[in-house]
Amino acid sequence: MSKENKEDNLNNLRHSLAHLLAAAVLDIYPKALPTIGPAIENGFYYDFDNLEISDKDLPKIEQKMREILKSWKEFSHKEVSAAEANKIYKGNPYKLELISEIDSKGEKITLYTAGDFTDLCRGGHLENPSKEIKSDAFKLDRIAGAYWRGNEKNKMLNRIYGLAFKTKDELKSYETGQEEAKKRDHRKLGKDLDLFTISELVGGGLPLFTPKGTVLREMLASYSQELQAMYGFERVWTPHMARTELYKHSGHFDKYPERFEVTSAESTDVFMLKPMNCPHHAQLFARKPWSYRELPVRYMENTTNYRDEKHGELHGLSRVRSLSQDDGHIFCQETHIEEEFRNIIRMVKKLYKALGLQFYVRLSFRDDSDKFLGDANIWKRAESMIAKVAADEKLETVIGLGEAAFYGPKLDFLVKDALGREWQCATIQLDFVQPERFGLSYTDSDGKEKRPVMIHKALLGSIERFISVYIEHTNGNFPLWLSPVQIKVIPIRENHNAFAKEISDALKNNGVRVKLDDSDEGLGKKVRAAKVDKIPYWLVIGDKEMAEGKVTLESRDKGKIGEFTLESLKQLLKKEIDEKI
Repeated sequence: MSKENKEDNLNNLRHSLAHLLAAAVLDIYPKALPTIGPAIENGFYYDFDNLEISDKDLPKIEQKMREILKSWKEFSHKEVSAAEANKIYKGNPYKLELISEIDSKGEKITLYTAGDFTDLCRGGHLENPSKEIKSDAFKLDRIAGAYWRGNEKNKMLNRIYGLAFKTKDELKSYETGQEEAKKRDHRKLGKDLDLFTISELVGGGLPLFTPKGTVLREMLASYSQELQAMYGFERVWTPHMARTELYKHSGHFDKYPERFEVTSAESTDVFMLKPMNCPHHAQLFARKPWSYRELPVRYMENTTNYRDEKHGELHGLSRVRSLSQDDGHIFCQETHIEEEFRNIIRMVKKLYKALGLQFYVRLSFRDDSDKFLGDANIWKRAESMIAKVAADEKLETVIGLGEAAFYGPKLDFLVKDALGREWQCATIQLDFVQPERFGLSYTDSDGKEKRPVMIHKALLGSIERFISVYIEHTNGNFPLWLSPVQIKVIPIRENHNAFAKEISDALKNNGVRVKLDDSDEGLGKKVRAAKVDKIPYWLVIGDKEMAEGKVTLESRDKGKIGEFTLESLKQLLKKEIDEKI
């Protein structure tokens, strides 16, 4: 069976279980109103109105599902008229709304039946549920609130989520992964390691970074800019808002409905907190005439953008309203495109190697929908160029039709974390549209005005989101070069404090981030604290170390390393930090 057929079969299994869930709920709670129940990643759900239950009721419903499943030998279906369907569902306003919508589109209205349960449905089920569904390979997971049709203006319904797989072992493996994910949750580790906090007074989706968290984000952003500088990028700065006219001109205004608008008391202008940086950088390029000899022009900026994400979708650092980016834009000739893409790919490879991250690349191309701007022939030429570069650089790639930005095709770098989850981080985007809309130009060798090409790039993407991914990937065990505290100095007793401070000060003066623990706690508690804080190294200072003028180094990852002179310790740490190993 092909991969596509296997996925279809699993989706059919999960969708069949959504029907089974609705049947079980109605058997126990006959006054409940079922609405919709699709298959989703890892399982299924069904939304109900007029159903008051809690998580403690899930085992009862789950058991009823297993009882009913025995009698579900097949799914049968029939087409009905809108009038027939309205009669069947006359007491259910949600089904009536769906029937009206299907009928208005001229589509067939179909009912599917298994056992004694019939539901309004387009199809996609198992042929023999009782045979193909393993009773120990699914379970009900949780209850959540959900607005009808996802619209917060509509009524809140009760959504029951379920998990479903082909086998018991697959279900158990998924649950084990979920338990590990809970332990690695960046919100929990962010609090435990004192990296960031969310204040209700400041507002949801507006994280505040502590001194430790600020070290982490600044080290990441700084290394990104260090790599960019090696390839000719220059730092710029742009304000955090602009007139809405800028984004209307660029084409972003209608593409970002989740915008923050700001009005002035002394002007008729309406401003926006910037949702992205590219129109600002385009205006920097537009400030003066350019010759072909000056191209490519490369700008980089670590800056914060703002998007009014819905409160219910905010999630720690991974979904925020203030997102920082290691953003950059190149203005160049078409002949420069391949080399510029190649250089950015090299930066990504070096950065992600230093972070211990594996990735593959999605070639995000245009489809036939009308959401993309610009000439289709230019798009095809651009897609061909970036596909060639990806092949030349021996990148593992997949094609994502319809995944392009509205202004051009792109390479999206998808990182696989320690739990096997995939996250889109770095991106390189080609743009023929904004230079046209802003009238950008340069003087070519023939003396004629030409339109530059614009390339967008981010090595980390949203820095907040990247940190959330990286915290969970490493479980908070950051490499030495990135750790907020790189080494902890632990004197055993008070009479060792002075020598411990000498060691600590010497390491600080050598650029190492050191914490001296000269508290009154015992040695065991101090060492445990270093382990809980996931500090890469610690030194234990006692009588022996003072007498010999050496230190005993222990590692978070390798255990006891051995004795070092201060000078040899400096060299060891410097090598590991500089080489990012």
